[in-house]
Amino acid sequence: MLTRLSIRNIVLIEALDLTFGRGLGVLTGETGAGKSILLDALGLVLGNRADSGLVRGGTDKASVSASFEFAALPQGLAERLDDADIEVEDGEPLIVRRQLRPDGKSKAFVNDQPVSVGLLREMAGFLVELHGQHDDRGLVNPRGHRTLLDRFASVDGAQLAAAWRAWRSADEALGEARLAVETAKADQDLLLAHLAELTALEPQAGEEARLAAARTDMQKGEKLSGDLEELRHLWEGSDSPLASLRVAARRLDRIAPEHPLLAEALGALDRAVIEAGEAEEKLQAAAEALVHDPAALDAAETRLFELRALARKHRCEVDELPELMRTMRGQLDSIEGSEAQLDALEAAAKEAGQRYRAEAQALHDRRVAAALRLDEAVARELAPLKLDAARFRTAVTPLPEDKWGAGGTDAVEFLIATNPGADFAALTKIASGGELSRFILALKVALAEQGGAATVIFDEIDRGVGGAVASAIGERLARLSADGQLLAVTHSPQVAARGRMHYMIAKSSDGTVTKTGVALLDPAGRQEEIARMLSGAEVTPEARAQADRLLEGA
Repeated sequence: MLTRLSIRNIVLIEALDLTFGRGLGVLTGETGAGKSILLDALGLVLGNRADSGLVRGGTDKASVSASFEFAALPQGLAERLDDADIEVEDGEPLIVRRQLRPDGKSKAFVNDQPVSVGLLREMAGFLVELHGQHDDRGLVNPRGHRTLLDRFASVDGAQLAAAWRAWRSADEALGEARLAVETAKADQDLLLAHLAELTALEPQAGEEARLAAARTDMQKGEKLSGDLEELRHLWEGSDSPLASLRVAARRLDRIAPEHPLLAEALGALDRAVIEAGEAEEKLQAAAEALVHDPAALDAAETRLFELRALARKHRCEVDELPELMRTMRGQLDSIEGSEAQLDALEAAAKEAGQRYRAEAQALHDRRVAAALRLDEAVARELAPLKLDAARFRTAVTPLPEDKWGAGGTDAVEFLIATNPGADFAALTKIASGGELSRFILALKVALAEQGGAATVIFDEIDRGVGGAVASAIGERLARLSADGQLLAVTHSPQVAARGRMHYMIAKSSDGTVTKTGVALLDPAGRQEEIARMLSGAEVTPEARAQADRLLEGA
């Protein structure tokens, strides 16, 4: 609930600190005393537009601070504070502050941490519910009517929301699969052409390196072919160096025993024969490796060119072509098997849609039944509030499918008809200011057990009524505030007498400066203020006696 409101330099208010408690608090005062200033000041901490005209003349800054206390933060409020990295422990006050400068610029704070004005607006619905002559939020706004009806019906929409998410997820999976298949089919002809090209070439892993090495060898053979041919003629035949060495070795072998030096010479010559033989073998192997075959060289170069051209075409390395070929075959296989996959996804999406529709229909039935109960509950409240000719109806109508969502397939709106035979229409289109406030009060009474904002404020809900109607309004306000906090700006003594706390707003002037002040009245002050409300400018003994009777009755 709202526990404290501090105002500095707002229009006629120089400095004001108010404390509030549970139950019904009433604010009274003569017309023009400044009751609207209090509501405008409170509106600042609720994120209303910053109006530079609210800054008290001659000052450089205005500020409003409101303190709220909760036994436990509402979940939605806790989530918004958590998103803003603001920690508030259970039982700790939540202090919202707004500063305003004469140029219209403002700053907002929550527990002394700077925040956006947008966050204040998001928090406002959990903090204060304001109903005034021109209110276009809260119960009047059709966007919240479905939630209110669901609370009245004690509906838990978690199962429907889960069914909606499952349906959306299944539909998205189906859509993505269809798009993938359509894209793949559009590329199918191109895939087939590319695969045929790759299959015809049949590239092998490591083939580029092998071909390049063979081509290099053959190119060297072409260059060395003349030298190799001369060496072949030199080393072949009976007069080759190796043949001569062998002849010399045989002859020396016959005479080597005759002298030690000849034996040594024979050993050296044998080694020369061996080395020369090895040289001949190396030359033969080199000649075979470097053999110049123009056809083979042309074939290797042609294949290398084709492989590299295909790799450039697909923007990959030559060694990646075999994997690319396998990938393309897999893509074509997936296209062929996609129909079965689509059938399965379509069946899953259809089943999820049917589950959602079944959940939505069940919720629709509960809403229709709850709407009838709510209409009856509101109807019981209308006659005592001098709205006996009016009718109230909770309209539950189907939404077009493109508007379905986690909340179901229904639109819900509270409608009224103020005269017999008149058509039903939205609250704001038919009801006058006073009627609208009383309709809202009737609706609030019917929805009393469903909760709402921490603090509820009614601004002049009793305008234009008196006597028994004003008494009925006061009784209902007191009943609504029994388990919470409700503030009422009122001109009615019957309503004022119901207040647990009574604040009087008064304007004073010293001839040059006019100020607005607020005082929390004691029992004697309450009697005098209610007597003034009853009698006017001159408070009579009869008015005081009547005030006593109202207070005793309340």
